[in-house]
Amino acid sequence: MLQRRYVWEWPVRLTHWFIVLSIIALSVTGIYIGNPNLSVPKTSSFVMGWMRAVHFGFAYLFAVSFVVRLLWMFFGNKYARWTAFIPWASKEGWRNIIGTFSWYTFLRRKVPYVVGHNALAGIAYSFVFVLFTLQIVSGFALYGQYDPNGLWASVTAPFLSLFSNQGLRLTHHMIMWLLIGFAIHHVYSGWLMDVKEKNGTLGSIFGGYKFIDPKDL
Repeated sequence: MLQRRYVWEWPVRLTHWFIVLSIIALSVTGIYIGNPNLSVPKTSSFVMGWMRAVHFGFAYLFAVSFVVRLLWMFFGNKYARWTAFIPWASKEGWRNIIGTFSWYTFLRRKVPYVVGHNALAGIAYSFVFVLFTLQIVSGFALYGQYDPNGLWASVTAPFLSLFSNQGLRLTHHMIMWLLIGFAIHHVYSGWLMDVKEKNGTLGSIFGGYKFIDPKDL
């Protein structure tokens, strides 16, 4: 008999959707800022100004959401904690890594069942968190150049010196495309797990609950 289990707590779901919304808004406005291709009838339309304002607003939402998610790794349930993102630190984690990899490469018929993230997903998310960090740092380093004597310019000055202005722009742009590619894969793998495990994976991103058969554990 299936059990209804609360897996994703509301801070996990809320920060997840804030980050999704932010990445969409930041990508759309960022592409325009990098390549302004709209014809405007007059300069007072202020299109670039609005694009930059929206970009900066969602940059703060993205950064705050990411920091809250990082903090929740230390206060949340076992499915949200930092240990879920370093499966290689335990023998059980290694079994899940090998088992999941074998399933993805068609060497195993049945996917190793886990209630939270599978081992490979945990590793992928830890890599994505590194990309988030680089994106936030490079973004605020670029943002801080509007005021060389301001807070962001002083905090991010080492990164500007290390990468240069164009290096930061290129890094920021490339990470955006990496995150877009990850988002496409993320949606696909979520759908795949939902079909294979039949436990409401996609629905749990909204409601937080999964339906677990104890025999699968």
